[in-house]
Amino acid sequence: MRILLADDHPLFRDGLASLLAAWGHEVVGQARDGSEAVALVDALEPELVLMDVRMPVLGGVPATARIKAAHPGVHIVMLTVSEDEDDLFAAIKAGALGYLLKDLESAQLRSMLEGVQRGEAAITPATAARIINEFVRADRAAGAIEPERLTDREVDVLRLVTAGLRNKEIAARLGISENTAKFHLRNILEKLHASSRTELAARAVREGLLPADGGRTGG
Repeated sequence: MRILLADDHPLFRDGLASLLAAWGHEVVGQARDGSEAVALVDALEPELVLMDVRMPVLGGVPATARIKAAHPGVHIVMLTVSEDEDDLFAAIKAGALGYLLKDLESAQLRSMLEGVQRGEAAITPATAARIINEFVRADRAAGAIEPERLTDREVDVLRLVTAGLRNKEIAARLGISENTAKFHLRNILEKLHASSRTELAARAVREGLLPADGGRTGG
């Protein structure tokens, strides 16, 4: 991928750039703050921006909002030391595709970036749990929307989505093709009135849609 780095620590940027290059990515530019990031996205058209949250001049969250408004196709993943929930939810609302902490292992970062290439969110299970809890609170405050009934196979898929598995892993676990897994996932999203995998997991938790006996896992 063509990647732009936005972080106010040059030593961190240089180290990350070397790591990304070793994995076959192209680092097209480096920004010292959010304002530079916005300008460089305009000029360089990267596929992905790895964005720090707290930077001088313009922070990562408002920079993300500006970039997504002008370039909706550019993926942005926050890479930060901030574990503040306000930063997390503000970044997701601004359009970030993921939120990662800088203390994650390099192998985990590499896996997350491979997921981004497939259009998947770059979120660790711990961060996903925090987002799910927020969706649950918001849904309870707003009032639940009555979902349509799921088929047995859709319950199987929903269970694995909630467990954090990706489409390829779900297909392998259930003995179906990846396209079939995607088809079931689209149906579940429509039936549960959810717009993302994360919100889908939140509705599963809130509505109690997963049987306690573990359900079916084969076939």
